[in-house]
Amino acid sequence: MIPKEILKQVHRIEIQTRSLVDTLFAGEYHSAFKGRGMEFAEVRQYQQGDEVRNIDWNVTARAGAPFVKVFDEERELTVMLAVDASASGDFGSGQRMKGEVGVELSALLAFAAIKNNDRVGLLIFTDEPEVFIPPKKGRRHVLRVIRELLYFQPRKRGTSLRAALEYLDRLLHRRSVVFLISDFLDQGYERALQLVGRRHDLVAIALNDPRERQLLSVGLVSLYDAERGTQLLVDTGSSQLRRFFADRRREEEAGRAELFRQQGIDTISIDISRSYMEPLIQFFQARLRRSR
Repeated sequence: MIPKEILKQVHRIEIQTRSLVDTLFAGEYHSAFKGRGMEFAEVRQYQQGDEVRNIDWNVTARAGAPFVKVFDEERELTVMLAVDASASGDFGSGQRMKGEVGVELSALLAFAAIKNNDRVGLLIFTDEPEVFIPPKKGRRHVLRVIRELLYFQPRKRGTSLRAALEYLDRLLHRRSVVFLISDFLDQGYERALQLVGRRHDLVAIALNDPRERQLLSVGLVSLYDAERGTQLLVDTGSSQLRRFFADRRREEEAGRAELFRQQGIDTISIDISRSYMEPLIQFFQARLRRSR
């Protein structure tokens, strides 16, 4: 049995995210992602400017005048949520942890997808794929996805983006929209990212906390690596150390941004201390402008 507190959280997230989808988000989502193809709708008489390749020669021959085929976009998509559940997601310097924001983002994207009659699937991973829910449609299925995200207890603590991406590459046989939600504190996933990015519409959603970019000067601090289980005593009063920490983080983020740019991977950067709606909507609007 699922605990009552989990069911209450599911209900709260459903109300919150569906409201955001209905008021702000659905039109942006619908416009930003194209369907998997085009389906035949009708034929009509040729008009100046029509694509010559769409002429229906059989109808044209019978009618004695040129007619063209008209197609409608086939809207149905497969949306995969690939969610990082490693131990680093348990960090947050404000009111929420990175993992909690990841769950809310997943719910928001899932409800936006089903509002557009798309199928939604889920992969939860740490340093190995731990949970896979095949893509399906409908509210009941999305609520199952959210329950799984809230109820999930990881077996491992580390991160392997490579393992998650290779797993998706093996399982997804039709082109899908893949939202990869992680803090990307990992290395060695470049080749797997390239493969999935070529075969699918891959969007990387990077979760960041301000305290991971800059150390405060508070004297001696014991830093704990949640994924490796190690501790390190550091003197945050050292300006040299704080500068080294900030520079290293900037280099890592710049390297990741350059990797995504080179491979044509769309990216959304989320600061978990702020609202995630603005960067999401900006992303979908920018994507729509590119497609015009």
